[in-house]
Amino acid sequence: MSHLLLITGAAGFIGSNLVYWLRRHQPEARIVILDALTYAGNLPTLAALPYTEKKEEFSAEKPILFVRGDICDQELLQRLFTRHAFTGVLNLAAESHVDRSIAGAQPFLRTNIIGTQTLLDVARLHGNPRFVQISTDEVYGSLGPEGKFSETTPLAPNSPYSASKASADHFARAAFHTFGQPVSITRCSNNYGPYQFPEKMMPLMMTNAMNDIPLPVYGDGLNVRDWIFVDDHCAGIWATFERGQPGEVYNFGGDSERTNLDVVRQILQLAGKTESLIRYVPDRLGHDRRYAVDFTKSTRELGWLPSVKFEEGLTHTFSWYRANASWWQPLRH
Repeated sequence: MSHLLLITGAAGFIGSNLVYWLRRHQPEARIVILDALTYAGNLPTLAALPYTEKKEEFSAEKPILFVRGDICDQELLQRLFTRHAFTGVLNLAAESHVDRSIAGAQPFLRTNIIGTQTLLDVARLHGNPRFVQISTDEVYGSLGPEGKFSETTPLAPNSPYSASKASADHFARAAFHTFGQPVSITRCSNNYGPYQFPEKMMPLMMTNAMNDIPLPVYGDGLNVRDWIFVDDHCAGIWATFERGQPGEVYNFGGDSERTNLDVVRQILQLAGKTESLIRYVPDRLGHDRRYAVDFTKSTRELGWLPSVKFEEGLTHTFSWYRANASWWQPLRH
């Protein structure tokens, strides 16, 4: 089946990688990208894609349409759904930086909650296409030294960001149970890879190391994250779209737990720099100690497994940032 997809937030990190992944694995799919191009949305990220910003229909040469717009804009969404008979909606539009949510939560409530509900409402009234809500393992809260998050772990978000994503998940679940919308939810561990905005940990540490700028490490640096290469996450999103059951949640992880300090040390080794560049800074407010994801259900029901080992993905990601300074330098403040 040839799909016509609406992918929101696809000028950002995971969304753009998803579109590139689909071009490789589902080249017959036509895609409408909707992105508000806020600070983390970057049009040059899409430069290698065959897209047009014109309002004409798709062509064989340019099977991707880019539309600048907000998922809270109900009139815009109605026009898009009226014009295009979408077979799928993949919602990656989100405010996602924890530190920014601590500084001011209102944009997170607007985009992550109101925007998601607006998108669900319009989709339900215009063909009710398959809908995948992309969430985060941060909605589960913080783990102790043992165990992993499963899809049945109670939600216990600890930051304004994760609270807004947990709320969006509840609205997505309610859309299934109340209206029968074909909605599934994905929750993923920490992503890394090309095109990630340089305020995030991995690209911040890499670009700082390249420029001999101190690498800020929160607290004692022993907070643990499970890292997944972004292409593996994209494969999981598509597996959910194709084979996931409506009303269900699917976890995706990289089976690659590392302390933040371990990650920073590996980045310094790749950069050929010493640990003298590490600077310990006051810990983030409400900083979750550990995340780890059990993706047994995704393997059992979707046939999904991560394929990229952490060291392989880290080396690839570092090489990408080293080769693409023209992309990230204008984004550093």
